[in-house]
Formats: sequence, structure tokens, C-alpha cells
Amino acid sequence: MEQVFDEMDVKLPLMISGTITDLSGRNLSGQTPEAFWCSMRHLQPFSIGLNCSFGAEQLRPAVSDIAHVADAYVSAYPNAGLPNEMGEYDQTPEMMGTLLETWAKDGMLNLVGGCCGTTPEHIKAIADAVEGFAPRKMPAPEHKLRLSGLEPFVTG
Repeated sequence: MEQVFDEMDVKLPLMISGTITDLSGRNLSGQTPEAFWCSMRHLQPFSIGLNCSFGAEQLRPAVSDIAHVADAYVSAYPNAGLPNEMGEYDQTPEMMGTLLETWAKDGMLNLVGGCCGTTPEHIKAIADAVEGFAPRKMPAPEHKLRLSGLEPFVTG
């Protein structure tokens, strides 16, 4: 990214989002959420988060893992559940709003929205649900060596 920014003589904020691909809580390359953060941290993103996946309930632990370590804003854009046999999503706007309200109440979020299966009604329900809560407080950067493979390695 820095090479592109240098060539274009511009510096833009990076918003990075990954997805959890199975119930092990790992991304497609097999990384844990914290390892994903460690592998992206050097880019100094404006935000990092997760989208898509299985729905808000199943995505929460992974977003929580990132929220506890990231010194960037944290985003979440979960699906409205998984598609049913008719290809429709069963998680209603109210259900999604209720689930994401707990995330905001627990101070996990800076940016929130929806991915597959969400509608304008879902986005309104989410916005209404999180409106009264303060955004996540970004922790001070840790002066530790953070490396990643499939798991994070932190020392210092």
C-alpha cells in the first residue's frame, strides 16, 4: 500500500475487513482473529474488523478478540444469519439490532453495519440499537513485538 500511496502522492485511510470461514473461529488462511490483527497491524489501518460469516451471534467472539488488542478502530458487518433452504436470511432486523446492541453496550465497536441478507430495515434497527452507546475506546499502542502465523506470538 505504501508503494501505491508513494506513486500516487496520496495517503488514504485503510479500512481492513476479514471474514471467519468456519466455526473454528479462523479466517480462510487459518489465522485466529488476533493473528489476523498482528498480520495487518504494520499497515496502521484506520479500522480493522470482520464481516460476513455466520451472523452476529457467531461472529461476536472473533470481533471481541480483535477489540481487545487492536489499536485501530474496530468494525463489524455481520450477515443476517445464514441463508435458509430458500436462499433467504431468517435473522430479522430486530434480532440483529438486539444482538449488536450488546456489542455496543460492551464497548466493542466503532463502526457497525451489515453484510449478506441485511436490508435497509436491518441497518436502521442496528443504528437505533447502538445509538445511545459510546464508541469503543481505542487502547494505547502496546510496545511489544507482535508476530503471526496461524496463532499470534507476542513478546515484550
